[in-house]
Amino acid sequence: MGDEISCQYAKYSYFNCKLNREVIKLLPGEFYVSNNDLVMETVLGSCVAACVYDPSQGIGGMNHFLLPAPPIQDREKDRSSARYGEYAMDILITEVIRMGAIRSNLEVKLFGGGNVQRNMTEMNIGEKNANFAMDYVKRKEIHLAGYDLVDIYPRKIIFYPKDGLVMVKKLMIEPASIINDEKNYESILKNQIDK
Repeated sequence: MGDEISCQYAKYSYFNCKLNREVIKLLPGEFYVSNNDLVMETVLGSCVAACVYDPSQGIGGMNHFLLPAPPIQDREKDRSSARYGEYAMDILITEVIRMGAIRSNLEVKLFGGGNVQRNMTEMNIGEKNANFAMDYVKRKEIHLAGYDLVDIYPRKIIFYPKDGLVMVKKLMIEPASIINDEKNYESILKNQIDK
């Protein structure tokens, strides 16, 4: 299991002079957990990110998942991929607790699930992701400390895991890479429903 976890940990970081901190940049399918005074960031379209933290221990983590579950034909081989909500949430919570957080103290903030591809009315991946995340938190009885879900804008999320502070910037443009990613997610979801 250790190999699975390390291969999904966010790998890219840089030093941000404005924030005067190391920044861990999460890409889709990645997560990161820390008790250090650093910052985690990601950019979301229809994807969802959960920021989980224990305010009493100063430990937190973030994930970035693409879809609630793998396509039916890939369920067996992809069920333990952080690209999918159930596993991404489970592994994030497990790793935060492994680092020393106390489960009963955990708080979560949820972000993303935007309908950034405005012409995608038949199948709103962002709404499906947001609904999954809200249901997961309720089912697992984790305190929901805040959320900014759905809407039409991509978001940049900046998370301070030591204290649980999150800054959200709604991006008023549609970067081409986000739109291309959204089209790929739509194709995956259509295949999943058709099977």
